[in-house]
Amino acid sequence: MSSAPPSPIRPVRVRRLPLAGVLRPGSPSDIWFKPASSVVVATAIPNLTLLAVGRLDLVMYAMAGGFCALYAHNLPYAARARALAWVVLGMTASIGVALVTASLTGAAVVLVAVGAVLAAAQKTLCDATRIGPPGHLIFTFISSASLFAPQSLGQVPGHLALTLAGGAVAWLVCMAPALLRPHGPERRATARALGAAAAYADAARADATGPATERARAAAAGAVHAAWQSLLAAGARGAARRALERLVVRAEEALAVPAAADTAELRGWAAGLRGTGAVPRPRGVRQGERDELLGVDVELAGPRTPLWRRLAPGSPLLPIALRTAVGCALAGYASLALGIGRPYWALVTAASLYQANVTLTWNRGVQRVVGNLVGVLAFAAVAPFAHLGHAELIVSCLVLAFCAEALMGRNYWLGTVCVTPMALLVTEFARFQQPGELIVDRVVDTLVGALLGILAAVAVTNRRAGDQIERALAAATLATERAEALLAGTEPLEPARRRLTAALVDLRAAADAAAGEWWQRALPEQRVVDAERAGHRTLAATVRRQSGENGQGTRPRAGIADAWEGARA
Repeated sequence: MSSAPPSPIRPVRVRRLPLAGVLRPGSPSDIWFKPASSVVVATAIPNLTLLAVGRLDLVMYAMAGGFCALYAHNLPYAARARALAWVVLGMTASIGVALVTASLTGAAVVLVAVGAVLAAAQKTLCDATRIGPPGHLIFTFISSASLFAPQSLGQVPGHLALTLAGGAVAWLVCMAPALLRPHGPERRATARALGAAAAYADAARADATGPATERARAAAAGAVHAAWQSLLAAGARGAARRALERLVVRAEEALAVPAAADTAELRGWAAGLRGTGAVPRPRGVRQGERDELLGVDVELAGPRTPLWRRLAPGSPLLPIALRTAVGCALAGYASLALGIGRPYWALVTAASLYQANVTLTWNRGVQRVVGNLVGVLAFAAVAPFAHLGHAELIVSCLVLAFCAEALMGRNYWLGTVCVTPMALLVTEFARFQQPGELIVDRVVDTLVGALLGILAAVAVTNRRAGDQIERALAAATLATERAEALLAGTEPLEPARRRLTAALVDLRAAADAAAGEWWQRALPEQRVVDAERAGHRTLAATVRRQSGENGQGTRPRAGIADAWEGARA
């Protein structure tokens, strides 16, 4: 298969920043209640303990560990245990740097600089490890606040011990559901893949070439890829795990050949996975299934991409890291110049904005400003009750934490409406403060942080976004060629299929990221479309080979090639 010639470099163009739809609520995550309830339990235990001993001035350090309960809820429990341990250690390290710095100097100029560098490092590492929501924001919020908390070197070990203790509680809370539903995350990931594949099959039959179909295909490819990632990270492969693998293969087949998919069957399997019963089994056993499971074994034994490669020179993460450092520093110093006593609020506002490209950063900026402005009004309403006593203060924070996670999945600004008063109340555990003063400082820092954060995103260009498309195109082409080469042999196809699916997901993500950048050269849109079509034709060919290996009890799939070409014409 020959590669198309590189696209010529054309003059750059400035892309419009949208307003329509930025604040529109969406559908919540299907597991929104898990991080919401986990963070409430994980923070309530240390908070109530400190209330009982009369040391609420230490709540911030214990809550830092408790907030680790927000992470890794999509991961299988074996992988979740490792990921949460790293999250707790990362949180402790971030706070350690902040506390040691605060104990050595009180110069606000130095503290802002350290906070900006920490925010950039946290953003980069969270993106590189793909830890998922809430990403670097919790780390940055806690470490930035710690920088401006009065501190001495002798207090640091005790404060870090509280963070570790809170993190241990969070780890136990997040791992506890494994006792009741040990395969819950893998089942949910597989159900999402089946549902997304069914939605794409329906869309392809209704309008094979429309934009809605393309969006459904991208969503289905991402869901299938996420399901494989979940299964490959799940640890020991028992009977339930192998049954889930068979279901993901069916979803993958529907993605490759939507015209041949039985969408009612796919949705039925997805519904069966969301309960607590046995994993549904597809009808019949294919002769090629042993090869598929052998392919999973081969992939599990294969090498993993080391973290340092994602951070090597040329990485698309590095311009985002520079944006974060510059934007946070500018916001913090501007807040200092205005005489605001809490410059870390402006720093955190800037840090919260940075997404994969300028357009998404702009969207997040609008959402952050609106959410914070409404949030300070919510704080004004909640403050009288919270100031009745320390118990009421704790209850207010717990309720707001739950509501924030419940609303964050619908739209970031809705979640921020609850995060803002919670963040303001956290500052009052040491002593109650005047609500008016807190509100004014928060509004000013929000506007300063959002404005300078977006200006930094526009000023620090990410020309590597276009280069990333070229790398993603090359990877997708290579994955397609390798899968085609295996079609003529007898080796297991599953690893090649998954690599091809992952390459197509990465290609779409790279194209979407570059499409939202300013000052970007013209994108090779036609080459991206051609590579995606070639990749999906190859996926269809792998399905044709497997359908030829079907055993008794499996529905024949005659005419798959014609159905595929008709759907993609």
